[in-house]
Amino acid sequence: MMRIAKYLKPYLPLLAAAVVLLFIQAYANLSLPDYMSHIVNVGIQQGGVADAVPKALRKSQMDSLTLFMSAGDATRVLADYQLVQPGGSQSTRYLSEYPVLDKEPICVRGEINKAEIAAINPIMGKAWLVVAAIEQARTNPAMARSMGLPGAGAAGTGESDTFSFLKTLPAERRSQLASTIDQKFASMGPKMINQAATQPVKAEYTALGVNTAKLQISYMLHIGAIMLLLTLVAAVTAVSTGFLSARIAAGLARDLRAAVFQCVEGFGASEFDKFSTASLITRSTNDIMQIQMVAVMLVTMAFYAPIIGVGGIIRAIGKSASMWWIIALAVAVLMVAVLAVFRVAVPKFKLMQRLMDRLNLISREALSGMMVIRAFNMQPHEENRFDSANKDLTSTMLFVNRVMVVMMPFMLLIMNGLSVLIIWVGARQVAQSTMQVGDMIAFMQYAMQIVFAFLMLSMMFIMLPRAAVSAGRVADVLETEPLIKDPPSPESFAPERDGTIEFHNVSFHYPGAEEDVLHDISFTASPGQTTAIIGPTGAGKSTLVTLIPRFYDVTGGAIYVGGKDVRAVSQHDLRDRMGYVPQKAALFAGTIASNLRYADEQASDKAVEDAASISQASEFIATLPEGMKAAISQGGVNVSGGQKQRLSIARALVKKPPVYIFDDSFSALDFKTDANLRRALKEQTASSTVLIVTQRVSTIKNAEQIIVLDEGRVVGRGTHRKLMDACVTYREIATSQLTTEELA
Repeated sequence: MMRIAKYLKPYLPLLAAAVVLLFIQAYANLSLPDYMSHIVNVGIQQGGVADAVPKALRKSQMDSLTLFMSAGDATRVLADYQLVQPGGSQSTRYLSEYPVLDKEPICVRGEINKAEIAAINPIMGKAWLVVAAIEQARTNPAMARSMGLPGAGAAGTGESDTFSFLKTLPAERRSQLASTIDQKFASMGPKMINQAATQPVKAEYTALGVNTAKLQISYMLHIGAIMLLLTLVAAVTAVSTGFLSARIAAGLARDLRAAVFQCVEGFGASEFDKFSTASLITRSTNDIMQIQMVAVMLVTMAFYAPIIGVGGIIRAIGKSASMWWIIALAVAVLMVAVLAVFRVAVPKFKLMQRLMDRLNLISREALSGMMVIRAFNMQPHEENRFDSANKDLTSTMLFVNRVMVVMMPFMLLIMNGLSVLIIWVGARQVAQSTMQVGDMIAFMQYAMQIVFAFLMLSMMFIMLPRAAVSAGRVADVLETEPLIKDPPSPESFAPERDGTIEFHNVSFHYPGAEEDVLHDISFTASPGQTTAIIGPTGAGKSTLVTLIPRFYDVTGGAIYVGGKDVRAVSQHDLRDRMGYVPQKAALFAGTIASNLRYADEQASDKAVEDAASISQASEFIATLPEGMKAAISQGGVNVSGGQKQRLSIARALVKKPPVYIFDDSFSALDFKTDANLRRALKEQTASSTVLIVTQRVSTIKNAEQIIVLDEGRVVGRGTHRKLMDACVTYREIATSQLTTEELA
C-alpha cells in the first residue's frame, strides 16, 4: 500500500478533517455510557441527588454535620455556604424554593466550582453518614447499644433534638463514634459513600420542603437531553466522516485509474509483452476497486478503532479497575480467532486475483474469437474452459466467505459471554457495595465498544492483505519504466517536412531474446518514391517497420527520419510525421467521420471526403443512410474487413504526413479496389515517403524500390524487373502468385 501512498497527498486536508470528526464522534460515543450510568446511579437510585453537597440545608443540620468534621474541614465547608435567616433580606429570594425558611434558618450553597464540590464531597459525605446512622440508632435500641450510645431511644426524634443530643456528647466520644461508623463503611469506596450519603441529603431536601419528585425528573430530563445531543453529534459526524471517506476513496481510485491509463498509453510493445491485456484490465478495474474499498475502511475504521479502543479502556477502568482482566480476556480470545482466520484467508486473497486474471483472459479470448470458435464447433470446449476457471474462482471466494462468515457468530459468542461475565462479576461487587449498578452497565457498554474496536482492526488486518496485493499489482504497472523514452534534450526536425528514411546497419532482437530477428539492414526510402518490403512469412517485415515509429528500439545500428536519428527526437514529433496503418485495422466506437478525424481533429469535411475517396471507402459510405455520420461499433465489428482497412487507410490520409507506412494494409481488398486505391494513392503521396509491407507482388510491381527480406536479412533490393532477374526469393514469391503474362 505504501507504494501508492503518494496518490493520497491531494486528499490530506480531507483526511485531516475526517480524523478530527472521528475524534468528535468517538468522544460522543464514549460519553453516552457514562451518562447512562448517571441515569441509573443518580437519576434512579439517588433520586436525582448527584452528590453529598446539597444546594441548601437547615442550619441545625449543618451544625450536626460540622460536629463530625475537623476544624479546618468545618471552616472550609461553612465558607462555601451562606446563612439565610427567616425574614431576612435574602429570605424572599429562597422562600418559594425552600418553604422551611419561614420557620428556621437555612444554609445556602454559594457559587462554587466543580473542583470545590469534588473536594468537600467526601468531607460532607462521611458526616452525613455518621449523623444519619446516629439518627437511625436513636429510634433503634439494639443499634444504639451496638454503637454504645448512652440514653439512646429516650430522646425525641426531631432534627433539633439530634443536634442537642450530639452536643451533649463529649468531643472525645463523638470522635470515637465517628471512628466506629467509619470502620463500618471502610469497605465502601468514595463513590459508594457518596451514593449512600445522597439518601440523607434527599431526606434533607424533603425537610426543606423541596419537591424531590420534580428534582428527580428534572435531573433525568437534563441528562437525557445531553445524551440526545451527543447522539445527534455522533450521527452527524459519522455521516460527515462517511462522506469524506467516500470522497477520498473515490478520488484516489479516479487518480489511480487515470495514472494507470496514462502509464499504459506510454508503454511500448515490450511492456505490453510483460502485462497481458486481460491483466491490465483487471488491474485498472477490480484491483483499484479493492483499493477504493479499503481506503473507505481505513478512514472510517482504521483511524476510528484505536481512538474508541483506547478511550474505552481508559473510561472502563475508571468505572471499575478491578475488572480489567475481563476485557483483556475477551480481546485475547478475539485476537486468537482473527489470527487463525488471517492465516487461512490471506493466501486465498492472493489466489483470487490471479484466478480473476485468468477468468478475464478466457472471457476476452472467447469474445474476440467467437467466429473462430463457432467455425470449428469448439463452443463446448470454450464453455468447459470458462466453467473451470469460473468454478476455481467461485470455490475460492466461497471458501474465503465461509471463513469470514464464521467470524460473526464467534464474535456474538464472545460479546454475549463477555456480557454474562461482567454481570456475574459486577453483581458480586454491587452486592458488596464496592460498585454501583450504573457503573456496571457503563462498564459493559465500554467493554462492547472496546471489543468492537479490536474487531474492526482485525477485519482491517484481514482485508488489507487483499488490498495490498491489488495495490502491488497496480504499483507494478505505475512503476514500470518504458524502455522507449524521449531523450533528455530532444532535437527538433527541420521546418521542411522531409520524409527521407535511412536504415544504417540496423539489427534488432526482442527483449529477452538471445538471437536477432533483423540483421545488418541498410537502405534508404526517399520522398516521392514507394519502398515496398516483401518476403516469406516470419521474415521480419512488420518488425522492421515498427522500428521506424519507435514501437521498439533498434539494438544495433540506427534509423534516420528527415536526417534525425529517431532516438534523438521526441516520440510525439517523430510519430507526428507518420501516417501509420497497422496490419490489423483498428477502429473506435463512434462514427465514420470521428474515426477519420482521429488523425486530425481539425480536418475539414472536404479533407475527410477526399481521404475516403482516395481509399475507395466513399463507395460503401455513400450506400449508408447516415453517410459519414454512420455509427461504428466497438472494434469496427459492423463493417467488413476490407471496409475496415479502407477506413484505416483514409484515416492516415487525413493526416497528410511526409511518411506513410502501410503494414500489409491491402490484404483484405479485392484486386480491382487494390489497383484503384494504389493509383489514387500515388497521386496523393507524390511528395511523401511511402513504405508498403505486403505479401502481394501485384501491389508492389510498380514500386520504385523493393526490399526482399528472408530470415531477417536483406536478400534483394531493386525494382520488380531487376529482382525477377537477380533475386531467387523474390522470383519464387512472384511466380507463385502471378502468371508469366502478369509478371511481364
